[in-house]
Amino acid sequence: MKAIFALGFLLGVVVTAQARTSTPEELQRRSIERRAVEAAIWGMPAVNYERMLQAATANGAKLNQVVYWSRPVNWKNQTLTPNPDTIYLNPFYDTSNGPVVVEIPPADADHVIVGSFDVSWQNALADVGPAGEDKGKGAKYLILPPGYKEKAPDGYIALPSETFRGFVILRSNFKSHSDADIRSAVEHGKRIKVYPLGGNPDSTVFVDAYDKPFDATIPYDGTFFELLNRFVQAEPWLTRDKVMIDSLKTLGIEKGKPYNPDAKTKAIFVKAAQEAREVIALKYERGFVPPFYEGTRWSVPVPPETRDGLGNMFADPNEYGLDGRAVMYHMAYFSPKVFGGGQFYLMNTGDRAGKPLEGGKTYRLRVPANAPIEQYWSVTAYDRQTHALIVGTSRPSLSSNATGIQTNADGSTDVYFGPKAPAGKPSNWVPTDPKRRFELLFRLYGPKKELADKTWRLPDVEEVK
Repeated sequence: MKAIFALGFLLGVVVTAQARTSTPEELQRRSIERRAVEAAIWGMPAVNYERMLQAATANGAKLNQVVYWSRPVNWKNQTLTPNPDTIYLNPFYDTSNGPVVVEIPPADADHVIVGSFDVSWQNALADVGPAGEDKGKGAKYLILPPGYKEKAPDGYIALPSETFRGFVILRSNFKSHSDADIRSAVEHGKRIKVYPLGGNPDSTVFVDAYDKPFDATIPYDGTFFELLNRFVQAEPWLTRDKVMIDSLKTLGIEKGKPYNPDAKTKAIFVKAAQEAREVIALKYERGFVPPFYEGTRWSVPVPPETRDGLGNMFADPNEYGLDGRAVMYHMAYFSPKVFGGGQFYLMNTGDRAGKPLEGGKTYRLRVPANAPIEQYWSVTAYDRQTHALIVGTSRPSLSSNATGIQTNADGSTDVYFGPKAPAGKPSNWVPTDPKRRFELLFRLYGPKKELADKTWRLPDVEEVK
């Protein structure tokens, strides 16, 4: 017994001695690296926002102006999983000098604008359009800055914002891909107005970003923490996030203080950002269980715990979907107020056999007839690694309102993905990069109840031999 006690004592001495061999410098390095990984996971939506704002600014836009695309986006738009089958209009707002008005025109027989108001954390304030606050009738939305105490004037839909900055993702949908219908959708979209409360609606500035580089992909290097610092300096702390204050101080990110990491810290940041990417990618892969349709590979890309934990006022006070939020915003931007209200999304990274989608192979997706939608469906191929449109491709997607699309005798539509168009099917083909993997996002705009009750079912993607 004494021998066992002595052995245990000696082992304890050895372990203690080993623990003490870590120098203060090593402990500091490990602390920075550990906290940097967690900061990257926590700060993903904030850095995502800063990247979009950075891209808008690079294209000549300023805050409280409207960045728009005068044609459906092509691959030069490197935002995360954008929709190439609509017209985008994105006001980036700033309420630091007072409330900001965003006017939405009413829908008519040929035009509708849908979208959402998001704070810079990308928590939704309200949805726009038939499923939104204005019910498709148009409205004057008034974004109020944090802590605003005055009563909002009559005639506005007031949106108290928890951050000074944010953006409004708006889509002006068109009836078809014809030049005339696209031009008409752009004209309707440019009826949007953005101006300070009490200002001139006609002062609205539109900046066209079509066919220009617009890179908002996430930088998994030291730049990530520069953008995170920029966000911390600009926005108030939310109660939910104050636990991060000391952790960020360890990284040299502190409100009101200059950000100037030394060379050693910058090297740690690079490694930490890459590790965070690997952690998020692993969670992304595991997030496709369970599928939306049992026995298929199609899944909703946002887990329930993330949806319930996005806002400052939690739907579930016992949830804060931090990891799921990082997964969501590493591959997409914006969140709607009501998931599945105005639009519904299904994500897929594999074929029927469960194998990854390879850009060098050809696949077919058979979209059944009578899709449960009021507007249109679309399916888009994205680069598997960047989650942006595949660089250099001539057409990133196919939609039910595409011109020249071929349908089968039973009303279904075959969509092909691959490096070359199948014989006789160029109008139904979405090109891929033969050297890279890809993923698919299926969108349904104006979803009907048949989608929720799953009487309409989207089948798996099949490889074409």
